[in-house]
Amino acid sequence: MLLAAQTDIEIVGEADDGGQAIDQATSLQPDVVVMDVRMPKMDGVEATRRLTSDSFSANPDRTIKVLILTTYSLDETVYAALRAGASGFLLKEAVPAELARAVRAIAAGDGWLDPAITLALLKEFAARPDPHIPTPTQLDQITPREREVLILVAHGLSNSEIAERLYISEGTVKTHYGRMLMKLGLRDRAQAVVTAYQTGLVKPGSTIPPLGPTGSTSQRRAV
Repeated sequence: MLLAAQTDIEIVGEADDGGQAIDQATSLQPDVVVMDVRMPKMDGVEATRRLTSDSFSANPDRTIKVLILTTYSLDETVYAALRAGASGFLLKEAVPAELARAVRAIAAGDGWLDPAITLALLKEFAARPDPHIPTPTQLDQITPREREVLILVAHGLSNSEIAERLYISEGTVKTHYGRMLMKLGLRDRAQAVVTAYQTGLVKPGSTIPPLGPTGSTSQRRAV
């Protein structure tokens, strides 16, 4: 009801379990799927993995994005859902307006990590490193500007906010972001955030660095 009340969001289908979610998404090809983790028959982790696989979408340039909506429970199923390809994570106790903002952000290609649990989530990821996450030395593959974009993504900024902060267009941000993902072999924004923290590029609790149009080395060290 909340999402249906938004003029820019259309509810095209509902499902009772992961299997139904796959069937609905196959026929309806939605932009975003709001997914619970624990469901009968097929859980949200497996459903997310299938929905975000390269072979699922009918159009490779228009992939389905998944927002995990669950209770305050940082257990293995939540980590698995993010690693399976989810673009965001939101608690069910979040204020209603935040759900709509999360859906819009993910539909636009951004990610969404609930601020209430982001730090705890990243610390847990750091304690159990993902072997598919690039190493610090692999970050040398990306340009200084791509590194700046990665830093700001890790701090939770949207593409438009990054564009404003770096004095470049939003289209340019998307280009840098896409190239950064490709060079590092990352799937989505959630993996990019984990990469920034696990490689030490961004430290838990650090503030957003004062990056500008020149992106000097001294500024980048402020992370």
